[in-house]
Amino acid sequence: MYVNAKEMLCEALKEHYAVAQININNLEWTKAVLLTSEELKSPIILGVSEGAGKYMGGFKVVKEMVVSMIESLGIKVPVALHLDHGTYEGAKKCLEAGFSSIMFDGSHYSIDENIKLTKELVEESHKMNVSIEAEVGAIGGEEDGVKAKGEHANPEECKLIADLGIDFLAAGIGNIHGKYPDDWEGLSFDTLAKVKEKVGNMPLVLHGGTGIPEDMIKKAIDLGVSKINVNTECQLSFASATRKYFEEKKDLVGKGYDPRKILAPGYEAIKETVKEKLTLFGSINKA
Repeated sequence: MYVNAKEMLCEALKEHYAVAQININNLEWTKAVLLTSEELKSPIILGVSEGAGKYMGGFKVVKEMVVSMIESLGIKVPVALHLDHGTYEGAKKCLEAGFSSIMFDGSHYSIDENIKLTKELVEESHKMNVSIEAEVGAIGGEEDGVKAKGEHANPEECKLIADLGIDFLAAGIGNIHGKYPDDWEGLSFDTLAKVKEKVGNMPLVLHGGTGIPEDMIKKAIDLGVSKINVNTECQLSFASATRKYFEEKKDLVGKGYDPRKILAPGYEAIKETVKEKLTLFGSINKA
C-alpha cells in the first residue's frame, strides 16, 4: 500500500514505537525490505538519497519500480517512498516523479533561508498529498559526499521550522551517518527533550541509526522519536555476505557466476538486518 509517511509516524508517536526508514540502493534492496516488512506486518519507509536515485536511473525509475513491486508482490503494509537529505532541486524532482514523501535538508543554510525554502516546499508537497521532513542542526558524518559534525539542534530554531507545517522533524542530537567513532559522546537526550518541549506533538526523526546502542535507541523512542533511518548497517551486512560468497569461491562452482546467485547472500543478509531493526524499533505487527 503506497502512502505518505504522516499517518504512520503519528501512529508510531502515539503508540511509542518507531518506523524504520531503510535506504534502498537497487532492486534487491527494495525487494528484501518490502518482503520483510510484509512478513512482519510492519509499516516501512523506503529512503532514497539523491546519489542512490541517480545510480538507479533517476527518481521516476525508482518510483515506478517501488509502486510496481508493491503491486506484483502483493504488499499490503503501508509503504512510503521518501527522499533522504534532499536539496531544494532534488525535492522538486521527487515531487514531479511521484514520491509519497520528501525530506528537504536546509540545515546548512542560515535559519532564515532554511525557513524560506522549507515553507515553499511544505506548500507544494501538501498540495500533492506528500509528507515532508525538514532538518535543523546538521547530522554528522557523510551523506552523498556532504560532511558535517554531529551538531546539537537549537530548540528555538526547531520550533520555527516545525511551525511551518512540516510533518516530521530531524533534529541533530549528536548523531552521525556511517560508523560511529570510538570517541563518540553519545546522543544528547537533554537536547532531544528540549526540542520535544518546543515542537510538541510532532514526530521526530533520528538519522544515523547504525551503531547507536540499543538502550539509547529505546530511550530516544520514549522521548518522541518516531522514525529512525538505517543505511550503513544494511550495506555492511550486504558487503560481508557477498565477500564470503567469493572467499568460498562459490562463483566458480556451476553457474555461480550468475549475478542472481552472487547477489542472493547479500539479499538474505539485508532481510536479517531489517528484521533486527523492526524488532528493536517495536514496529512489528503495527501495520
